[in-house]
Amino acid sequence: METGSPDDTGTAGTPNAADPARNERSRTEPPHGKPARDEPTPGEPAPGEPKQTEPVAQTEPAENEWARNERARNEPVWTGLPPGLLHMRRLLLVVWLGLLTVAAGLLPGLFLGAPWAALALPPLALLVWGWVMLERNWRSWRYTERADDLLISRGVLWREETVVPYGRMQLVEVTSGPVERHFGLASVQLHTAAAATDATIPGLDPAEAERLRDRLTELGEARSAGL
Repeated sequence: METGSPDDTGTAGTPNAADPARNERSRTEPPHGKPARDEPTPGEPAPGEPKQTEPVAQTEPAENEWARNERARNEPVWTGLPPGLLHMRRLLLVVWLGLLTVAAGLLPGLFLGAPWAALALPPLALLVWGWVMLERNWRSWRYTERADDLLISRGVLWREETVVPYGRMQLVEVTSGPVERHFGLASVQLHTAAAATDATIPGLDPAEAERLRDRLTELGEARSAGL
């Protein structure tokens, strides 16, 4: 007759209940011969789903940045005309066309009847149109001093640019008529060896006109001496 203690019987017949870690491994480990299933980690797609790729930021090549900075440095710095020139021209427009409008509407209306006062409409429309166009023309005027020449740009409907080389300047003078002096303005006239390249910059401040005259004269003499 075989005898055994209760502990021996429990050890031989059933798993060891006194070892919880061992029991836990037995429940979590897959059966012998079968691979374990991979559980997806947080942030990763489940098996069978396509992986999502983050968009790659496109960086501009350094060459393009350098070229843009180089163009910005080479672009001319334009100088516009002061608003006093626009005020002077508008005043002259109102004086001449305003008198014409009054004369065209008042005199025929008094002597020929009220319907003839409609003759004032054409000069009045011309006054309004000229008021707007004078501002557009004033904004179109600008100039810039470059390394070898003076560039003048103007024109609304037909754009015109004049390049005056410093080495070909023969005379630079500042002029100011009675109306210009009343508004505190002056003009710079440029005379060169070729009449086609003569140019005028109107409506400048007297201080700017004198500075531009001295500057262009100095550059013209330096370029002429170097030829």
